[in-house]
Amino acid sequence: MSEASLIIAASEQNADLFYATGFWAPDPFIFLQIGDKKLLLMSDLEVDRARSESKVDEVLSISRLADDARKRGIAKPGLVDILEIVLKEREVDALRVPSTFPVGIADRIRAKGFSLRVSEDPFFPERMCKRPEEVAAIRETIRLTEEALQAAIRLIEESEIKGEDLWLRGQPLTSELVRKVLHLTLMGSDCLAQETIVAGGAQACDPHCIGFGPLKAHKPIVLDVFPVSTKSRYYADITRTVVKGKPSETLKKMYQAVRHGQEIAFGMVKNGVQAQTIHQAILDYFEKEGFTTGEKNGRMTGFFHGTGHGLGLEIHEPPRISSTPDILKTGQVVTVEPGLYYPEEGGIRIEDDVFVTATGCEVLSSFPKVFELF
Repeated sequence: MSEASLIIAASEQNADLFYATGFWAPDPFIFLQIGDKKLLLMSDLEVDRARSESKVDEVLSISRLADDARKRGIAKPGLVDILEIVLKEREVDALRVPSTFPVGIADRIRAKGFSLRVSEDPFFPERMCKRPEEVAAIRETIRLTEEALQAAIRLIEESEIKGEDLWLRGQPLTSELVRKVLHLTLMGSDCLAQETIVAGGAQACDPHCIGFGPLKAHKPIVLDVFPVSTKSRYYADITRTVVKGKPSETLKKMYQAVRHGQEIAFGMVKNGVQAQTIHQAILDYFEKEGFTTGEKNGRMTGFFHGTGHGLGLEIHEPPRISSTPDILKTGQVVTVEPGLYYPEEGGIRIEDDVFVTATGCEVLSSFPKVFELF
């Protein structure tokens, strides 16, 4: 007897399942890997499409398997009854499942006499190191993201300063309008973005605040865009910070510190490096420059999020470049996104995507870093 890998999920929501099968579906289906052989158990709705689009060895019809189960005396065969027939025919008695595996189905499988072993995430750790075609897909999503960023920043650049606000074509320029331009531009390139951040001033000091309302002159505007390609399903993640008008001297120093902090990371990222040493080096540099991190007046200030994260079929994948002891490996794609946040001045963040190599890293994004817009 042997152990098989089992996932029951929708590949639209499960990156490991899409990675293993290449099949995109909104509803749950069954994936089995027995040795080197990959199988799908599909409903009549999806069985033919799965046979033509998936990259597996065999696609089985659930309805035909249900007919077989009824011939064996199971009057109303359920999903686990059908799965049992497939597993026993292939002499499988143990299953490796992801940490998100449905507990109700797990209980019914165990009741059939199979043992289950829960695997740590990611279920397929090899997907953390990208193949050349995956890197190419990420590059393309990055390119399309940069085109959308250009359209958004052009909008801010074309705005006029009236008092403390930015105006465009006779009305206040808002976070919502800039975000709409970003989203529509990305949709025209077969990319989808949600929760895109266009946050000005103190709003940007909450790094996940998407931003709302009129954008202000002389204050930083953080644009953080992380769309997915609807063709390849790979993500990009880029952030730029701009000011329309005259930033304060403190803001200028913050921006230069963040830029230099990012360069510190670029110089340290390579195979075998412990990620937390990169994060700590940036924290130490900021501290030396007088930009302290900690709680002030009831909220966090300084640099209080991670330096980066893995990127691929998910927007946030291992490894983490933060206080965790992850080790960087050749082939990983990670973000590098230091930031500084002080409510009295605003937030600054710069983010690029890099490919980890044996001797360093290759910066995949190339969008200009221009702080002051005139």
